[in-house]
Amino acid sequence: MEKQSRTKKDIVKMLLKNKELENEDEEQLMEILFNEPIAIDVDKQAEESETWSDKLADKITEVAGSWSFIIIFVIILISWMSINYLLAVNAFDPYPFILLNLFLSCVAALQAPIIMMSQNRAAKKDTLRGKNDYKTDLKSELILEELHDQMIKLAANQNKILKMLNEIEDKK
Repeated sequence: MEKQSRTKKDIVKMLLKNKELENEDEEQLMEILFNEPIAIDVDKQAEESETWSDKLADKITEVAGSWSFIIIFVIILISWMSINYLLAVNAFDPYPFILLNLFLSCVAALQAPIIMMSQNRAAKKDTLRGKNDYKTDLKSELILEELHDQMIKLAANQNKILKMLNEIEDKK
């Protein structure tokens, strides 16, 4: 295999595809990972790319999924039905409340896709978080391996030094 100068991207791709790295590539990757932060703030990154419609969908989802919305909506429904029941002959929407049914169908038809848009954005954020966690875990694993190798070397050197000291002491 022809040796060539690899970029950071190439080395990381090789690592992510579980390919064997050559010593030089591994050292370059370790240097990159040690010296450069790889963690990102997913919420901040997602917030920077939000459009006004994304923000609106999130706000509507936040309001529509709250207890206050449910309580107010139930009060409006009960009031609507009560007023129409009390007005009896002059009711603007007599029983079986066809106008109310139309209104509720319209609300449901609009609310569902808006909530789904917000959930899709949340899923994208979760995917970014997962990828970010993987990168961070990968960096931590590589750093731990490097530290483990260095500890083994230190222990071996320490044993050599102790052996040399013992030999010097025995000579005296």
